[in-house]
Amino acid sequence: MAGPADSTVLAGARVVLPTGTVENGRVIVEGTRIAENPAEGARTIDLTGHWVVPGFVDMHNHGGGGASFTSGTVDEVLTGVRTHREHGTTTLVASTVTGEMDFLAERAGILSELVEQGDLAGIHFEGPFISPCRKGAHSEKLLRHPDPAEVRKLMDAARGTAKMFTLATELPGGIESVRLLAEHGVIAAIGHTDATYEQTVEAIDAGATVATHLFNAMPPLAHREPGPIAALLEDERITVELINDGTHLHPAALELAYHHAGAARVALITDAMDAAGFGDGQYQLGPLAVEVKDGVARLVEGNSIAGSTLTLDTAFRRAVTIDRIPVEDVVQSISANPARLLGVYDRVGSLDPGKDADLVVLDADFALKGVMRKGEWVIEPELG
Repeated sequence: MAGPADSTVLAGARVVLPTGTVENGRVIVEGTRIAENPAEGARTIDLTGHWVVPGFVDMHNHGGGGASFTSGTVDEVLTGVRTHREHGTTTLVASTVTGEMDFLAERAGILSELVEQGDLAGIHFEGPFISPCRKGAHSEKLLRHPDPAEVRKLMDAARGTAKMFTLATELPGGIESVRLLAEHGVIAAIGHTDATYEQTVEAIDAGATVATHLFNAMPPLAHREPGPIAALLEDERITVELINDGTHLHPAALELAYHHAGAARVALITDAMDAAGFGDGQYQLGPLAVEVKDGVARLVEGNSIAGSTLTLDTAFRRAVTIDRIPVEDVVQSISANPARLLGVYDRVGSLDPGKDADLVVLDADFALKGVMRKGEWVIEPELG
């Protein structure tokens, strides 16, 4: 692995900036940052025929590389982080799954240390405050109502590193928990919910701002009972998470979300579990056994989809080449939008001068060829 470059110019590529794509553009790296002008004697790397886009930001991820963020050791968590970095995710939030409250508080303490040292961007608690009717790959016996006191317990255990809680806001204590989170600057996400349209609107008005993996683990859209999907799509205050792996969503559902929410309100996520970047086999997701076959993770008992094996480079390529979403819109959904939600857009999420030198190099077919994080090559492009 190469060290930080003193001064490097990535030249000749299509560079995607917030203002649009620059043909034959360049990105200048000075140490760990993106710079406006190169220093004398800067090294130049010719990336003609390639794309340079901001590093990906994944706000919903349970693990990878055979490692779990929910139950792994510190070294195992770092293995998962490295795995996703090698697929372009330079900023990553660790997501937990439903467990006993004391166990989740203990995990929050462990993960918060990795946030504090810069390996993670925060913690996302998915469960236990979710609906048994829409539990997905969560243990029903461990589910509980979203009591604000218990939400506060996990916030305190995370020592200021909690970024998001997924809640079934229609449950007792749901609205009060949303208000508590909003007051403390933590994202309240509506998900694993059996809420009606009206209940969802109430939660949004209380301060919820994210839809956890829209369409999945919630009532379907119906003409007399539009449910949460209609409320989440129509409200400009909501950013909708989408898992673009070809399993969780039909392409028409993805198109529907982009059409109604617009690229500015979509966050592409992985919802990855241990098998991401690792392979088929038997795994654990919290207390539940999972079998991964042909890249699809399902519970051994019940056959529910159990997260994904997706990496964001695959989500990016699929969005552009299969779903035909404009590159600039995909960059917004996979980098800028989640960075803004997480409160880190001043440092990451675009290729503006002054920000961290986090970037991804893609070839003309949108296959990943290089990854840089804070000026250091995670994967250095092999050119020639």
